[in-house]
Amino acid sequence: IVVVFDRCFILTVRLLMSFPTTSQFNLAKRQLATLKNDPGNMAKLQIYALFKQSTEGQCTSSKPGMLDFVKKAKWDAWKSLGSISQEEARQKYCDLIGSLVTEEGGSAQVVAQAAGSGPTYKDLVVTTEDKITTIMLNRPAKKNAITTELYTDIISALDQAAKDSSVLTVITGAGDFYCSGNDLSNFTKIPEGGIDALAKKSGDLLRNYINAYIDFPKPLVAVVNGPAVGVSVTVLALFDLVYATDRATFHTPFSKLGQSPEGCSSYTFPLIMGPSKASEMLLFNKKLTAAQACDQGLVTEVFPDASFQTEVWNRLKAYAQLPPNSLALSKQLVRSAELERLHAANDAEVARLVERWQSDECMAAIMGFFQGKAKL
Repeated sequence: IVVVFDRCFILTVRLLMSFPTTSQFNLAKRQLATLKNDPGNMAKLQIYALFKQSTEGQCTSSKPGMLDFVKKAKWDAWKSLGSISQEEARQKYCDLIGSLVTEEGGSAQVVAQAAGSGPTYKDLVVTTEDKITTIMLNRPAKKNAITTELYTDIISALDQAAKDSSVLTVITGAGDFYCSGNDLSNFTKIPEGGIDALAKKSGDLLRNYINAYIDFPKPLVAVVNGPAVGVSVTVLALFDLVYATDRATFHTPFSKLGQSPEGCSSYTFPLIMGPSKASEMLLFNKKLTAAQACDQGLVTEVFPDASFQTEVWNRLKAYAQLPPNSLALSKQLVRSAELERLHAANDAEVARLVERWQSDECMAAIMGFFQGKAKL
Protein backbone atom coordinates (compact mmCIF):
# COMPACT_ATOMS: atom_id res chain seq x y z
CA ILE A 1 0.00 0.00 0.00
CA VAL A 2 2.84 2.37 0.86
CA VAL A 3 4.51 1.78 -2.52
CA VAL A 4 1.23 2.38 -4.35
CA PHE A 5 0.61 5.51 -2.27
CA ASP A 6 4.11 6.84 -3.08
CA ARG A 7 3.49 6.42 -6.79
CA CYS A 8 0.07 8.02 -6.56
CA PHE A 9 1.55 10.88 -4.52
CA ILE A 10 4.25 11.59 -7.11
CA LEU A 11 1.77 11.46 -10.00
CA THR A 12 -0.69 13.65 -8.12
CA VAL A 13 1.92 16.31 -7.32
CA ARG A 14 3.06 16.41 -10.94
CA LEU A 15 -0.54 16.75 -12.12
CA LEU A 16 -1.46 19.44 -9.63
CA MET A 17 1.65 21.49 -10.37
CA SER A 18 0.00 22.55 -13.67
CA PHE A 19 -2.69 24.58 -11.89
CA PRO A 20 -2.29 28.40 -11.90
CA THR A 21 -1.03 29.72 -8.55
CA THR A 22 0.38 32.81 -6.87
CA SER A 23 4.12 33.52 -6.85
CA GLN A 24 4.44 32.46 -3.22
CA PHE A 25 2.60 29.23 -3.88
CA ASN A 26 4.81 28.56 -6.93
CA LEU A 27 7.84 29.07 -4.72
CA ALA A 28 6.60 26.41 -2.29
CA LYS A 29 5.97 23.98 -5.14
CA ARG A 30 9.52 24.49 -6.32
CA GLN A 31 10.81 23.86 -2.82
CA LEU A 32 8.90 20.57 -2.71
CA ALA A 33 10.88 19.38 -5.72
CA THR A 34 14.17 19.93 -3.85
CA LEU A 35 13.38 17.68 -0.87
CA LYS A 36 15.91 14.87 -0.68
CA ASN A 37 14.27 12.84 2.11
CA ASP A 38 10.87 11.15 2.19
CA PRO A 39 8.75 13.33 4.52
CA GLY A 40 6.55 10.38 5.53
CA ASN A 41 2.98 9.43 4.68
CA MET A 42 1.35 11.82 7.19
CA ALA A 43 3.19 14.80 5.74
CA LYS A 44 2.39 13.65 2.20
CA LEU A 45 -1.31 13.50 3.07
CA GLN A 46 -1.15 17.02 4.51
CA ILE A 47 0.63 18.29 1.40
CA TYR A 48 -1.95 16.66 -0.85
CA ALA A 49 -4.93 17.95 1.14
CA LEU A 50 -3.64 21.52 1.39
CA PHE A 51 -2.84 21.55 -2.30
CA LYS A 52 -6.34 20.39 -3.22
CA GLN A 53 -7.95 22.91 -0.84
CA SER A 54 -5.75 25.68 -2.24
CA THR A 55 -6.53 24.97 -5.87
CA GLU A 56 -10.07 23.55 -5.78
CA GLY A 57 -11.54 24.68 -2.48
CA GLN A 58 -13.56 22.61 -0.01
CA CYS A 59 -13.84 18.86 -0.62
CA THR A 60 -17.22 18.04 -2.21
CA SER A 61 -16.38 14.73 -3.92
CA SER A 62 -17.98 11.45 -2.87
CA LYS A 63 -16.28 9.33 -0.22
CA PRO A 64 -14.28 6.46 -1.78
CA GLY A 65 -15.08 2.87 -0.85
CA MET A 66 -13.65 1.45 2.37
CA LEU A 67 -11.38 -0.94 0.46
CA ASP A 68 -9.79 1.80 -1.63
CA PHE A 69 -7.27 2.61 1.10
CA VAL A 70 -5.16 5.16 -0.76
CA LYS A 71 -8.03 7.23 -2.14
CA LYS A 72 -9.86 7.07 1.19
CA ALA A 73 -6.78 8.31 3.10
CA LYS A 74 -6.35 11.22 0.70
CA TRP A 75 -10.10 12.02 0.77
CA ASP A 76 -10.14 11.97 4.59
CA ALA A 77 -7.16 14.34 4.73
CA TRP A 78 -8.78 16.79 2.32
CA LYS A 79 -12.20 16.55 3.97
CA SER A 80 -10.66 17.22 7.41
CA LEU A 81 -9.73 20.74 6.29
CA GLY A 82 -13.42 21.64 6.35
CA SER A 83 -14.28 25.07 5.02
CA ILE A 84 -10.95 26.88 5.49
CA SER A 85 -10.38 29.36 2.67
CA GLN A 86 -8.13 28.69 -0.31
CA GLU A 87 -5.88 31.55 0.84
CA GLU A 88 -5.49 30.02 4.32
CA ALA A 89 -4.81 26.58 2.83
CA ARG A 90 -2.23 28.12 0.53
CA GLN A 91 -0.47 29.73 3.46
CA LYS A 92 -0.49 26.46 5.43
CA TYR A 93 0.91 24.66 2.40
CA CYS A 94 3.76 27.18 2.10
CA ASP A 95 4.51 26.94 5.82
CA LEU A 96 4.60 23.13 5.73
CA ILE A 97 6.95 22.95 2.73
CA GLY A 98 9.15 25.61 4.29
CA SER A 99 9.45 23.62 7.53
CA LEU A 100 10.38 20.44 5.63
CA VAL A 101 13.09 22.28 3.68
CA THR A 102 14.46 23.83 6.88
CA GLU A 103 14.60 20.42 8.59
CA GLU A 104 16.89 19.20 5.79
CA GLY A 105 19.31 22.05 6.44
CA GLY A 106 18.05 24.24 3.62
CA SER A 107 16.25 27.55 3.70
CA ALA A 108 12.58 28.42 3.45
CA GLN A 109 13.65 30.95 0.82
CA VAL A 110 15.07 28.33 -1.59
CA VAL A 111 14.14 28.95 -5.20
CA ALA A 112 14.05 25.88 -7.44
CA GLN A 113 11.91 25.14 -10.43
CA ALA A 114 9.55 22.19 -10.69
CA ALA A 115 11.29 18.93 -11.51
CA GLY A 116 11.81 18.47 -15.23
CA SER A 117 13.53 16.24 -17.72
CA GLY A 118 17.24 16.10 -18.50
CA PRO A 119 20.36 15.16 -16.54
CA THR A 120 20.34 15.11 -12.76
CA TYR A 121 23.24 16.32 -10.64
CA LYS A 122 24.46 15.70 -7.12
CA ASP A 123 24.64 19.33 -5.98
CA LEU A 124 22.59 21.16 -8.60
CA VAL A 125 18.88 21.48 -9.21
CA VAL A 126 18.41 22.18 -12.92
CA THR A 127 14.84 22.70 -14.06
CA THR A 128 12.83 24.53 -16.70
CA GLU A 129 9.50 26.29 -16.18
CA ASP A 130 7.83 29.35 -17.69
CA LYS A 131 10.49 29.39 -20.46
CA ILE A 132 13.23 29.87 -17.81
CA THR A 133 15.94 27.32 -17.08
CA THR A 134 17.16 27.64 -13.50
CA ILE A 135 20.51 26.28 -12.32
CA MET A 136 20.45 26.27 -8.51
CA LEU A 137 23.59 25.53 -6.50
CA ASN A 138 22.36 23.09 -3.87
CA ARG A 139 24.97 22.74 -1.11
CA PRO A 140 23.35 25.03 1.49
CA ALA A 141 25.17 23.37 4.40
CA LYS A 142 28.49 24.30 2.71
CA LYS A 143 27.31 27.75 1.62
CA ASN A 144 27.20 26.45 -1.96
CA ALA A 145 31.00 26.24 -2.21
CA ILE A 146 32.05 24.88 -5.60
CA THR A 147 33.79 21.49 -5.59
CA THR A 148 35.68 20.06 -8.56
CA GLU A 149 32.66 17.91 -9.39
CA LEU A 150 30.34 20.89 -9.14
CA TYR A 151 32.49 22.92 -11.56
CA THR A 152 32.07 20.12 -14.10
CA ASP A 153 28.34 19.85 -13.46
CA ILE A 154 27.77 23.60 -13.89
CA ILE A 155 29.59 23.47 -17.23
CA SER A 156 27.30 20.60 -18.27
CA ALA A 157 24.19 22.40 -17.02
CA LEU A 158 25.08 25.56 -18.96
CA ASP A 159 25.63 23.47 -22.08
CA GLN A 160 22.23 21.85 -21.52
CA ALA A 161 20.55 25.23 -21.01
CA ALA A 162 22.17 26.64 -24.16
CA LYS A 163 20.49 23.92 -26.23
CA ASP A 164 17.06 23.67 -24.58
CA SER A 165 13.90 25.57 -25.51
CA SER A 166 14.10 28.12 -22.70
CA VAL A 167 14.39 31.86 -23.32
CA LEU A 168 16.38 32.83 -20.20
CA THR A 169 18.84 31.00 -17.96
CA VAL A 170 19.10 31.84 -14.27
CA ILE A 171 21.77 30.89 -11.74
CA THR A 172 20.95 31.13 -8.04
CA GLY A 173 21.76 29.44 -4.73
CA ALA A 174 19.90 27.33 -2.18
CA GLY A 175 19.76 28.54 1.40
CA ASP A 176 21.13 31.77 2.81
CA PHE A 177 24.24 31.99 0.60
CA TYR A 178 24.47 32.56 -3.13
CA CYS A 179 27.91 30.95 -3.27
CA SER A 180 31.01 31.00 -1.06
CA GLY A 181 33.33 30.48 -4.02
CA ASN A 182 35.88 27.75 -4.52
CA ASP A 183 35.73 24.88 -2.02
CA LEU A 184 39.29 24.99 -0.70
CA SER A 185 39.16 21.28 0.06
CA ASN A 186 39.79 20.94 -3.70
CA PHE A 187 43.42 21.76 -2.89
CA THR A 188 43.73 18.86 -0.45
CA LYS A 189 43.15 16.14 -3.05
CA ILE A 190 46.69 15.81 -4.40
CA PRO A 191 47.01 13.43 -7.41
CA GLU A 192 50.02 11.20 -8.15
CA GLY A 193 51.75 13.96 -10.08
CA GLY A 194 51.77 16.17 -6.98
CA ILE A 195 50.99 19.89 -6.71
CA ASP A 196 52.12 20.61 -10.28
CA ALA A 197 49.65 18.10 -11.72
CA LEU A 198 46.85 19.40 -9.49
CA ALA A 199 47.55 23.00 -10.53
CA LYS A 200 47.51 22.16 -14.24
CA LYS A 201 44.34 20.07 -13.97
CA SER A 202 42.60 22.78 -11.93
CA GLY A 203 43.69 25.41 -14.45
CA ASP A 204 42.20 23.48 -17.36
CA LEU A 205 38.93 23.05 -15.45
CA LEU A 206 38.75 26.74 -14.53
CA ARG A 207 39.45 27.80 -18.13
CA ASN A 208 36.59 25.63 -19.39
CA TYR A 209 34.32 26.87 -16.60
CA ILE A 210 34.83 30.55 -17.43
CA ASN A 211 34.56 29.87 -21.17
CA ALA A 212 31.11 28.38 -20.53
CA TYR A 213 29.99 31.82 -19.29
CA ILE A 214 31.80 33.79 -22.00
CA ASP A 215 30.28 31.75 -24.82
CA PHE A 216 26.79 31.26 -23.38
CA PRO A 217 24.41 32.25 -26.22
CA LYS A 218 21.23 33.22 -24.35
CA PRO A 219 20.47 35.93 -21.79
CA LEU A 220 22.04 34.85 -18.48
CA VAL A 221 20.74 36.18 -15.17
CA ALA A 222 22.22 35.89 -11.67
CA VAL A 223 19.65 35.87 -8.85
CA VAL A 224 21.99 36.59 -5.94
CA ASN A 225 20.04 35.43 -2.90
CA GLY A 226 22.81 36.03 -0.32
CA PRO A 227 26.54 36.60 0.13
CA ALA A 228 28.81 35.85 -2.83
CA VAL A 229 32.55 35.14 -2.65
CA GLY A 230 35.43 34.57 -5.06
CA VAL A 231 34.69 33.09 -8.48
CA SER A 232 30.93 33.49 -7.95
CA VAL A 233 31.57 37.26 -7.84
CA THR A 234 34.10 37.59 -10.65
CA VAL A 235 31.89 35.84 -13.23
CA LEU A 236 28.99 38.22 -12.52
CA ALA A 237 30.43 40.65 -15.05
CA LEU A 238 29.79 37.96 -17.70
CA PHE A 239 26.05 37.87 -16.91
CA ASP A 240 23.50 40.03 -18.71
CA LEU A 241 21.56 40.89 -15.54
CA VAL A 242 22.50 40.62 -11.87
CA TYR A 243 19.66 40.96 -9.36
CA ALA A 244 20.58 40.90 -5.66
CA THR A 245 18.83 40.88 -2.31
CA ASP A 246 19.80 43.79 -0.08
CA ARG A 247 21.52 41.42 2.36
CA ALA A 248 23.94 40.14 -0.31
CA THR A 249 27.64 41.00 -0.11
CA PHE A 250 30.40 40.64 -2.70
CA HIS A 251 33.91 39.61 -1.69
CA THR A 252 37.01 38.58 -3.68
CA PRO A 253 39.74 37.78 -1.10
CA PHE A 254 42.35 36.61 -3.61
CA SER A 255 45.51 38.17 -2.16
CA LYS A 256 44.52 37.00 1.32
CA LEU A 257 44.77 33.44 -0.01
CA GLY A 258 47.93 34.04 -2.03
CA GLN A 259 46.05 33.86 -5.31
CA SER A 260 45.11 36.20 -8.18
CA PRO A 261 41.90 37.25 -9.99
CA GLU A 262 39.92 34.97 -12.30
CA GLY A 263 36.62 35.01 -14.17
CA CYS A 264 37.97 37.70 -16.56
CA SER A 265 37.69 40.15 -13.65
CA SER A 266 41.18 41.59 -14.32
CA TYR A 267 39.63 42.93 -17.54
CA THR A 268 35.92 43.39 -16.73
CA PHE A 269 36.11 44.96 -13.26
CA PRO A 270 38.29 47.97 -14.23
CA LEU A 271 36.05 48.39 -17.29
CA ILE A 272 32.87 48.41 -15.17
CA MET A 273 33.91 50.23 -12.00
CA GLY A 274 37.19 51.95 -12.86
CA PRO A 275 40.77 50.89 -12.00
CA SER A 276 40.89 52.12 -8.40
CA LYS A 277 37.58 50.60 -7.32
CA ALA A 278 38.50 47.35 -9.05
CA SER A 279 41.83 47.32 -7.23
CA GLU A 280 40.09 47.73 -3.88
CA MET A 281 38.23 44.49 -4.56
CA LEU A 282 40.75 42.41 -6.51
CA LEU A 283 43.98 43.45 -4.75
CA PHE A 284 42.91 44.60 -1.31
CA ASN A 285 39.98 42.26 -0.55
CA LYS A 286 37.32 44.95 -0.04
CA LYS A 287 33.86 43.48 0.57
CA LEU A 288 31.01 45.37 -1.08
CA THR A 289 27.44 45.63 0.12
CA ALA A 290 24.70 45.03 -2.45
CA ALA A 291 24.08 48.79 -2.66
CA GLN A 292 27.79 49.49 -3.25
CA ALA A 293 28.01 46.76 -5.89
CA CYS A 294 25.01 48.30 -7.64
CA ASP A 295 26.48 51.81 -7.48
CA GLN A 296 29.71 50.49 -9.04
CA GLY A 297 27.90 48.70 -11.87
CA LEU A 298 28.49 45.08 -10.87
CA VAL A 299 24.83 44.58 -9.85
CA THR A 300 21.89 45.63 -12.01
CA GLU A 301 19.33 46.19 -9.24
CA VAL A 302 18.90 45.52 -5.51
CA PHE A 303 15.61 44.39 -3.95
CA PRO A 304 14.41 44.23 -0.32
CA ASP A 305 15.02 40.73 0.99
CA ALA A 306 11.39 40.27 2.07
CA SER A 307 10.09 40.74 -1.48
CA PHE A 308 13.22 39.68 -3.41
CA GLN A 309 12.03 36.35 -4.76
CA THR A 310 8.56 37.54 -5.73
CA GLU A 311 9.71 40.73 -7.46
CA VAL A 312 12.59 39.12 -9.32
CA TRP A 313 10.71 36.06 -10.56
CA ASN A 314 7.69 38.10 -11.68
CA ARG A 315 10.03 40.27 -13.71
CA LEU A 316 11.93 37.33 -15.20
CA LYS A 317 8.70 35.61 -16.21
CA ALA A 318 7.73 38.76 -18.11
CA TYR A 319 11.14 38.90 -19.82
CA ALA A 320 10.80 35.25 -20.82
CA GLN A 321 7.78 36.18 -22.97
CA LEU A 322 9.96 38.29 -25.27
CA PRO A 323 10.90 36.85 -28.70
CA PRO A 324 13.72 34.34 -27.96
CA ASN A 325 15.66 34.70 -31.20
CA SER A 326 15.68 38.47 -30.92
CA LEU A 327 17.06 38.26 -27.37
CA ALA A 328 19.76 35.72 -28.23
CA LEU A 329 20.91 37.46 -31.39
CA SER A 330 20.95 40.85 -29.68
CA LYS A 331 23.06 39.43 -26.84
CA GLN A 332 25.51 37.96 -29.32
CA LEU A 333 25.87 41.34 -31.05
CA VAL A 334 26.56 43.06 -27.71
CA ARG A 335 29.08 40.40 -26.69
CA SER A 336 30.81 39.86 -30.08
CA ALA A 337 33.16 42.85 -29.79
CA GLU A 338 34.44 41.59 -26.45
CA LEU A 339 34.77 37.84 -27.07
CA GLU A 340 38.41 37.86 -28.14
CA ARG A 341 39.44 40.08 -25.21
CA LEU A 342 37.49 37.96 -22.71
CA HIS A 343 39.07 34.72 -23.89
CA ALA A 344 42.51 36.32 -23.78
CA ALA A 345 41.88 37.57 -20.23
CA ASN A 346 40.71 34.11 -19.18
CA ASP A 347 43.81 32.44 -20.61
CA ALA A 348 46.14 34.96 -18.95
CA GLU A 349 44.40 34.67 -15.56
CA VAL A 350 44.47 30.86 -15.61
CA ALA A 351 48.17 30.83 -16.51
CA ARG A 352 48.90 33.16 -13.58
CA LEU A 353 46.78 31.10 -11.19
CA VAL A 354 48.51 27.86 -12.15
CA GLU A 355 51.78 29.56 -11.12
CA ARG A 356 50.20 30.87 -7.91
CA TRP A 357 48.81 27.48 -6.91
CA GLN A 358 52.29 25.98 -7.12
CA SER A 359 53.87 28.73 -5.03
CA ASP A 360 54.90 28.40 -1.39
CA GLU A 361 53.12 31.67 -0.65
CA CYS A 362 49.76 30.34 -1.85
CA MET A 363 50.10 26.99 -0.08
CA ALA A 364 51.03 28.74 3.18
CA ALA A 365 47.99 31.02 2.88
CA ILE A 366 45.63 28.09 2.27
CA MET A 367 47.16 26.11 5.16
CA GLY A 368 46.68 29.16 7.35
CA PHE A 369 43.02 29.28 6.32
CA PHE A 370 42.43 25.65 7.34
CA GLN A 371 44.31 26.12 10.62
CA GLY A 372 42.17 29.15 11.39
CA LYS A 373 39.01 27.14 10.78
CA ALA A 374 40.27 24.32 12.99
CA LYS A 375 40.63 26.73 15.93
CA LEU A 376 37.00 27.88 15.68
